[in-house]
Amino acid sequence: MVLDYTFQWRVVFRHWPEILQAGLLTLEITVLSIVMGLAIGLVLAVCRNAENPLARAMAACWVSLARNTPALLQIYVAYFGLGAFDLHLSPYASVLGAITFNNAGYLTEILRGGMAAVNPAQQGAALGLGMNRFQMYVHVIFPQVLRAVFLPILNQVVWAMLGTSLGMIIGLQELTGMTTFLQSQTFRPFEFYFAAAVMYLAVAQIALLCGRLASLKLFRG
Repeated sequence: MVLDYTFQWRVVFRHWPEILQAGLLTLEITVLSIVMGLAIGLVLAVCRNAENPLARAMAACWVSLARNTPALLQIYVAYFGLGAFDLHLSPYASVLGAITFNNAGYLTEILRGGMAAVNPAQQGAALGLGMNRFQMYVHVIFPQVLRAVFLPILNQVVWAMLGTSLGMIIGLQELTGMTTFLQSQTFRPFEFYFAAAVMYLAVAQIALLCGRLASLKLFRG
């Protein structure tokens, strides 16, 4: 069989502004979902270790739903399911909410593992020095947790970025959605999907490299 496919990379370069804009949208959702997921995850991690059984149960329920249901199903629930309650979210809000929900579940367990690595005696020492529980977590516990879980959080960042591609199912034109639209208009699927794959790979590797360099600077010694 003779390979007679002719590559036309000019088509990709011609639509580069649209691809770049879609890539920036992907990064925006990734960053926002990680920041909000971390904030929620910190609260849930504390609740998972709380003495209040209701707080533990609510946190455990969130983690179980986030980790044991498909991310695509979570996006469907946000976009289609909430409509049953007359709550209609845009594709952007649905993907951001679903990915944040998912991130929070995984980050909770990552952070809880980091908290388990901190010597429990430090909590008593911090409270004995006159700190309240909020000050204890902010000044004593969380800095040590961040050191322990920094690299696993980076892996979650990469997953969040790749997870945004599911948004194309509900019409969000992030990187995968945009390249799918463009290839359907130009009939050049290999060129556009290859360009998207290169962008995903490059951003993921740059994020991991920057994260590792940051960890060496922040946590040296």
